Order: sequence, then structure tokens, then C-alpha cells
Amino acid sequence: MTVQTSRRSFMKGAAAVAGAALIVGFNGRGALAATGRDLNPFVRIDADGMVTVIIKHFEMGQGTTTGLATLVAEELDADWSKVTIDFAPADKDRYQNLFFGMQGTGGSTAIANSFMQYRQAGAAAKAMLVAAAAKAWGVDASAITVEGGMLKGGGRSAHFGEFVEVAAGMAPPAEPALKDPKAFSLIGNAKLPRQDSAAKTDGTAMFAMDVKAEGMVTAVILRSPKPGGVLKSFDASGAEGMHGFVRAVGMPNKAGVIVYATSTWSAIAAREAVTAEWDFSAAETRSSDRMVEEHLALLDKPEFQARKGADMAAAKAAVDGAAKVVEADFVLPQLAHAPMEPLNCMIEPTATGVRVHDGCQFPGLTQPYVAGVLQLKPEQVEVKTLYAGGSFGRRANPDSDYHVEAAIAFAMMGGKTPVKTVWTREDDLAGGYYRPMAAHRVRIGVNADGSLAGWDHRIATQSIMKGTPFESFVVHDGVDHSSVEGVADTHYSLPNFSVGLNDWKSPMKVLWWRSVGHSHTGYVMEVAMDMAAEAAGKDPLDFRLGLLAGGDKDQTRLAGVLKLAAEKAGWGTPLKGNQGRGIAVHKSFNSYVAEVVEVSVNDGAVKIDKVTCAVDCGIAVNPDVIRAQMESGIGYGLGAIMRNKISFADGEVEQTNFPDYEPLRISDIGSIETHIVASTEAPTGVGEPGLPPAGAALANAIHAVTGKRVTTLPMNENGVTFA
Repeated sequence: MTVQTSRRSFMKGAAAVAGAALIVGFNGRGALAATGRDLNPFVRIDADGMVTVIIKHFEMGQGTTTGLATLVAEELDADWSKVTIDFAPADKDRYQNLFFGMQGTGGSTAIANSFMQYRQAGAAAKAMLVAAAAKAWGVDASAITVEGGMLKGGGRSAHFGEFVEVAAGMAPPAEPALKDPKAFSLIGNAKLPRQDSAAKTDGTAMFAMDVKAEGMVTAVILRSPKPGGVLKSFDASGAEGMHGFVRAVGMPNKAGVIVYATSTWSAIAAREAVTAEWDFSAAETRSSDRMVEEHLALLDKPEFQARKGADMAAAKAAVDGAAKVVEADFVLPQLAHAPMEPLNCMIEPTATGVRVHDGCQFPGLTQPYVAGVLQLKPEQVEVKTLYAGGSFGRRANPDSDYHVEAAIAFAMMGGKTPVKTVWTREDDLAGGYYRPMAAHRVRIGVNADGSLAGWDHRIATQSIMKGTPFESFVVHDGVDHSSVEGVADTHYSLPNFSVGLNDWKSPMKVLWWRSVGHSHTGYVMEVAMDMAAEAAGKDPLDFRLGLLAGGDKDQTRLAGVLKLAAEKAGWGTPLKGNQGRGIAVHKSFNSYVAEVVEVSVNDGAVKIDKVTCAVDCGIAVNPDVIRAQMESGIGYGLGAIMRNKISFADGEVEQTNFPDYEPLRISDIGSIETHIVASTEAPTGVGEPGLPPAGAALANAIHAVTGKRVTTLPMNENGVTFA
């Protein structure tokens, strides 16, 4: 069960039971606390023994609710069947992502940044309950044992709830003792049920799309058909008299026309009857062919060097002077996020401000942006976070775009009526943010003995971070690190290695897409690595291991997953003539993932028979969630690489919905097998790292059986037919 509440109502509810709840969290100084006006709770234990874990990260299907609840329940020794969750209210200081400095979910950081915080909260609550039981039973605290939500000692036993009133009056220990990992029973338990499964199965889980309010109107927006276009005029006379139509107004920022109606379908139908004229003088008007040409032209003279101390001229000379030169241009198209639940949120008035109902990925941005539009203080904007039906990065963007739209729509209805804004799938594909197009030029010099002489790598892509609030953190010396990550920071030992970068410019909005820059750099690096191995006359696995033999921690962990994936996939064992295997490895979000893809080709059509994945993500908090996320990243990445792209005709997007932006289907992959490396390292990310090696492993497998190298994506438009 999932309870939805605000910070105020949470605290009021706890007070209403007059001390019959133990609330443990952190105060404004970041110290563990159980009382005080500035307390923000992380765990609450009620008189009936139920444990509520307050989740500071949102849930879009990636398993955050299960992971964070596991950390508390483990240290608390709680009964998992009596653990529930509640999403944290918006609070930029106390519920911030410790890696970002603001409240938000992304970058595969939810467990990594919360690991100690949630364990400490659970351990502190346990220590307080033990102290309360020891006092009540007249025994030493060391005589108390805790298991499955029960305290035992001195011949007595009782559940947590019987001691919450006494425990609530105690101060939590400043540094509670944490469990030895050898004693974990929930962390690492592969059979632990997910927190959200039951609610999502029986339909009780609330998504933003499910939210309704008395008197609510629905708004959809007629946007420019070309990125960067602005509204000149519109005519809504055709919508007058249509069922449910309320009104249509031009947005003050000239971004579009807001069409209001009494239902979603009425609003969509009315929008179809509205006509508009647009000013495209500053809009994107190029077609995809020209975009590709411009990206490739930029590779000739990179503006920035992404590796400090690297010399592009020296790298080029080393490559040119080698016995063999391997070279290729790669082109990877724009991609849409296309979550299953399209963007939407509802804003309603409250006594002190407004309440935003949303599958909110970045409350740290949503609060101030909505407040700015409505001329409120950020604390007057309450954010009620609900489940989200996917995101892949789309629900968190530097402009907080769909929240700003919702705030404008709310304000233009007078600020007293609940307004729900809804995007259709067509809106999302044609008017959203995209993974930027990227072009790479790779030239590799191979010596006569099979060693590498040099690696000249050049990238042209649109910067995600420049011009955003994140620029100062990610852009240095003109280089947007998100454009070159996975190449410039590779852990392969590469001699005479240079990485040049050029920024392609466009008024279209681009955004992090699942695994961000790694989504294109992982593909290029690992396909190029196979090309170099072939030129060197070496096995692709052995070639990679030779370049990871330096012995540092990153190289050791990358080599470890490579060996594990190869072993489990039967690398080197005979295959039929129509079969092939490909391998790839990549580090992203501090996790190490290697994958082997096995394919077969029948009548010219490729079938993905099996994907074998090995992942080293530190301590495996929830093995089942990790496997699910590896499968998800692999499937999402392969689906895009096989047949997805956003293409433009004179600046207008040509794709409309899933029939022409087709997601992966169950029948596309025979099986996925995931192996998790046992580790005592701190947990790292799992939501995104499964994606980068997947496409390259597939491409390398296709080459192994057909001899064809795929350097332009998607594959189905560049010589590959899938069964």
C-alpha cells in the first residue's frame, strides 16, 4: 500500500495520535532527530507496528520504493509485510539528492546517495525501540533481540508498536551501530517482493494521470510544428459549440494555444478545430539529411579538446603512420523518450498557495519554477508526488517545461479552478525534448604486432548542458562532459588518444536520455574496439582484456564483468554457421556492465536469441530489481538501436506515435540472463548502465555472422532486417 501525504499532513497525523508513533529523520543540520519543528521524517512506526518509509526519490518503475524501504527495514529488522512507503514532500534542503544538492531523481543515483542515510534512520529507530523495551522490561539493552518486527528479552516479546510512545520521547543516537553486511537478511535477498507490485497489479496505485478534482478542467496545448516557432495568431471559432469545450487562449510566452475542456478527449477534439499562424524566423527548419551533413562536416575541425593534455595533431600523426588504419564515421539520430504514461500534471489551489499533483522527478526545479509563474514563494507550492509511468529522463529537464505550462494554464483560468494539463503521445514525439543527434569519426592506428599506435576520436553533437542551470557543473573549458562521457574518460589504455568536440547548434530542445552521453559513446567505442581487434587479428575479448590490464580498480572491475559475461555466454564455444556472438563492456554511473549478444540469421533476417549480462554495481540491495533494470536498459536500448529515430522534414518531426516509433516487443529478444558480481563496494547505479553496451554487442554479433558493420542507426534503415 502507498500512502500519499504532504509534510504538514504527515506531521499533523503523527501529532493526532498523541505520541503513539515514533518518527525518526534528520533535522536542518543533517543530524538524526526524532523531535523538533524542523524534523523531516524518513521513517515512522505506528502503534499497530506498521513501518512507513518516506521515499525522497520518485518511482517511475525503477524500483526506488523497494530499494529505499529495504535499507530501513534491514537495519530496523522489520517484518517486510508490515512495511509501507510514502513519497516525501518537496523540501529542497532536507530531502535533497546528496549528489545533486537539490531534491530530484536521476543519473541512477537514488540508492547510491541514500544508502547510508536510510540505513542510519532505520538503525536509529531500532536503537530507540530497544532502549524503550529495555526500560519497560527492566533488562539491559544488550539482552534485547530484534527480528521480524518483534522485540524479545527477559522472557518477553512484543511488536514495535508497543514501544513507540516511550521511544518517541528519547533522543536518537548520533551514530547508530549499523549491521555487518554478513548479517543482512533483506539487503541482497533475491526473493524480496517489490513494494509497488500489488498496488500496480490491482489498480490502486495512483499515477498523475489518475488524479481528478471537483470542478477540474483539462487543458491541452497547440504547439508550434517546428521547434522554436512562436505564435502569431489563432482562430478558435471552429471549436465553439463543441461538446465540453470551455475556452482557448494564447500563451503569454507565445509558445502555443491552451485549449480547455471538461475532459481530455473533449480538449483534444477541440484543439483539432483550432487553427494558428506561426512565426518560424527563429525556428528549426532543417531536414534530417542536412543535419547529418552538418554534423559530419564539424568533425573535420573540432573546436574543443576533451582530454586535458591530449594533442590532436600527434594522435593523427600516430594513426597515419601505423601499419593499418581503421576508420569509420558513425551517425546516431535524435531519439524521443516516449514513456508509456505521457506527460501530465494537475494544479489546484490551496489555502496558502497551490498543490501540484505529478509523477515529479525533480521537485527541486518544479517548486521554484511554478512559484515563479504564479508569483508565489516556493514554499507555497506543495508537490504531491505520485507514481510515474516511465520517464527515461523526460520528466526532469532544466526548464521544468510541462510544469511551467501547467502553471500558465492554471493562472489563465483565474487561479481558482483545478487545471490538469495532458500531453498526447503525438505531442511528446513532435514537441518534446530529444536525445541529440551525434556524429563520431574514429581513426585507429594498429601496429604490425597488433598493438595500438593511436586513437583519433571526434564527436559532433548538440550540447545538453550549455545554457542551463547545470552548465557550471558539467561544462569545463568549453567541453560539455555529457557529450563526450564514455569516450574521453575511457578506462582502456589507449596510446596517442585524442577526443575532439564540436557543438552543433539548433533551437530544438535536447535532453538527457537514458544513460545520457553514454547512449551514443558506448555504441561507438565498443563497435570501434571490435574493428580494432579485427585489424589486430585478435579475439575481441582478449583484445579488450589486454587494454584493461593496467591493474587499477576501474580496469579490474571492467575486466571482471567481461570475463563473467563471456564465461556465462560460452564465449569461444562453437556456433552454427548462421549464428554469431558479439561482446561489449562499458562503465557508466559508476557501474560496470558487460554484455554478450547471440544472434542467428535466417533468410537474411536477424533474430536476437540471447543476451548475457554481467553487472558490478557494488552491494546488490535488491537483486531482483537489478536484474529487472538490466533487462529494461538492454531492451530500451536495443529497441531504439534496432528501429527508432526522430527525423525532420523542413524542421517538422515525421514520427507521430508507436506505429512509426515502435518500442521493443517481447518477441524481439529470446532471453536475457543477468549475473550480478558479488561485491562489498558501496552500491552504484543500475537504472541506466545496462543500456550502453547492448547496441554495440548486437552490432558486433551481426558483424560476426554477416560481415556487415553498422555505423549509422537505426539498424533497420541501414541494411539490417530483423525477424
